[in-house]
Amino acid sequence: MSQHRRLLPIVLLLAPTLAGCGIFNSGPTKAQISSMNARLPPEQVYNAGINAIQKQDYQSAVDNFNDIEQNTPYSPWATNAQLMHGYTEYLRSHYTDSISALNRYIDLHPADRDIAYAYYLRALCYYEQISDDQRDQQTTLDAINALQEVVNRFPSSAYARDASLKIDLGTDQLAGHEMVIGQFYEKQHLYAAAIGRYQVVINNYQTTNHTAEALERLTEVYLKLGLTDEARRTAAVLAYNYPGSPWYRDAFSKLASQDVIDRKTGTAQDVASSGSALDEPAPSATGPATPPPKSSGGFFGWLF
Repeated sequence: MSQHRRLLPIVLLLAPTLAGCGIFNSGPTKAQISSMNARLPPEQVYNAGINAIQKQDYQSAVDNFNDIEQNTPYSPWATNAQLMHGYTEYLRSHYTDSISALNRYIDLHPADRDIAYAYYLRALCYYEQISDDQRDQQTTLDAINALQEVVNRFPSSAYARDASLKIDLGTDQLAGHEMVIGQFYEKQHLYAAAIGRYQVVINNYQTTNHTAEALERLTEVYLKLGLTDEARRTAAVLAYNYPGSPWYRDAFSKLASQDVIDRKTGTAQDVASSGSALDEPAPSATGPATPPPKSSGGFFGWLF
């Protein structure tokens, strides 16, 4: 009991202070801060925004940067504040707000010294929103376009080098999306649709990691349709471009299992293509390199 009595005067002493600012009030309101900022030099408000970022108090940082734009719109600090506003929104994953702030900065200050970074940061906002390859890829396309703009406008910058790497990753994502759809169609026995998707990868995404798989799966579909000549030609393209890949080994095994080629020699068996109502071409000449024809031994004899 005596311990509680000793604490009581301390509580009573604190009570007037708490009452002055509100017991449950953590500080001045946003409106009060904006009013105070209006009377402060813009560099002081800007530094407060930077300090807020370092404390990960992103909302306070955004408020400070917005106050600078509103109170001193023609000062150099307002230019910096616009860029930092976009950066802060990026840090807290508010990508739409970041893009909006960066677009405003780019439109108003196209010749500013940090303009390359603004373009790059805007591209990152799109890039960070790329979803997995089973979903709609419009964001991936937007990211690639924004990254390509960085490369085109600032080709000698470090931002362009990183943008190029991210373009490759985004392109690989698009190819993966085509493969996911192609495999879905193949499982549903919609072979014409599956062939179309695999050919998109072969013709349009040759530099990605999915081209060899697309050739193997295209070989597989042709075999399912009984189009053995097309299967052999497609597998030959696979063998010529990816001779050591597991996708080639899979294609070779499937051809051999259906007696389309001889497993030991790799030469074509004397099996005529049964044909099909589906008349689909082999991989386009614009795709991976086609192996030169051999006078004997079929398309695989030259490998063995």
